[in-house]
Amino acid sequence: MRHILFLIFSSLLLLSCKPSGNGGGGGLLGGGGDSSKPKPIDPKSLEVISLFVGGEKVAFLENPKTRDLLARNHGIRLDAIKAGSVEMVRSLDTQGKDALWPSNDIAVEFFKMRGGKPVKDDIMFNSPIVVYTGWNVANALIQEGYVQKRNESYYIIKFPELLKDIEAGKKWKDIGLNLYGNLSIRCTDPTKSNSGNMFAGLVANMMNEGEVVELDDIGSVGPKVDEFFGKLGMMEHSSGDIFRKFIATGIQNSMVVGYENQIIEFMLAHPNSRQAIQSSVCILYPQPTVWSSHPVIALNEKGKKLIEALSDPAIQELAWREHGFRSGLMGVTQDVSVHGHPNIPQNIESVMPLPTAEAMDALVRLLSDS
Repeated sequence: MRHILFLIFSSLLLLSCKPSGNGGGGGLLGGGGDSSKPKPIDPKSLEVISLFVGGEKVAFLENPKTRDLLARNHGIRLDAIKAGSVEMVRSLDTQGKDALWPSNDIAVEFFKMRGGKPVKDDIMFNSPIVVYTGWNVANALIQEGYVQKRNESYYIIKFPELLKDIEAGKKWKDIGLNLYGNLSIRCTDPTKSNSGNMFAGLVANMMNEGEVVELDDIGSVGPKVDEFFGKLGMMEHSSGDIFRKFIATGIQNSMVVGYENQIIEFMLAHPNSRQAIQSSVCILYPQPTVWSSHPVIALNEKGKKLIEALSDPAIQELAWREHGFRSGLMGVTQDVSVHGHPNIPQNIESVMPLPTAEAMDALVRLLSDS
């Protein structure tokens, strides 16, 4: 099975956002199989909105249907440049940008702390932080009592205990697995990438006896979090990269942090591999988890226009059906059965807030200095 998945990924090109200076390409032509094909849109007639965007939304923005809806319904095309969610709000030069689209609502506060002055911000999508692993690891975790199956979904019900055992250097063989080294959960760099950043916040809360970390707690909790991440060694900068490597080479010997929508998006992009993925990959939902919210930070009136466009029900439905993003808008419900994956719950019920923005800022600074 691993060989099959490796072959799948050996042929994939790494996704990247490209500036839309090429006129938008075929994504503006629409069609959708209708015999009365819509008239092509002149790219020169569209208003260009420039933004930084988190890598996990690249495939959504490159989807020709997304481009077509933005063009036909809202008269815009995007000049989107991929950037880390933490980097874009803390350190990147935003001059000339109309909007920022990170993957964490605390990023809005980070941006304001930097002196940024958004004219508007609104959460477009949500996706819970999950842990991906192989069924051999998942079954061992169930046997040890860390994980429990409920209504076809799998939950890490003893998340603090699992983190403590990882801190203590518990080995894979101690839970009955013939794997080398210590038990670990791998993630992206929390100082650069959103999934790692959110996981760091969740780890901090767990190390704070399950209470939301505030700035005053960093003195006691921060060093523990720093030590935890220091043991991970080199970390990827992109959640997309770590997920691709997990699928290609690490399913049977690792746990990696990611977003729920990643596996949905992958299965939709590779329908012939759906059965292979479901029989190889287990999705674990930490109890509690945290939401990866995707706020658009509008820097001017053009940025506000992007918020309005992305709130279009047709675009929200496309984001769910073809990319697995749960809506961030009030009153929108989405049916998980459309994806045909039995392990994905209809509702995410056990969620806690991240540490306060001031505490997360201090935590990122601490981890950056390590």
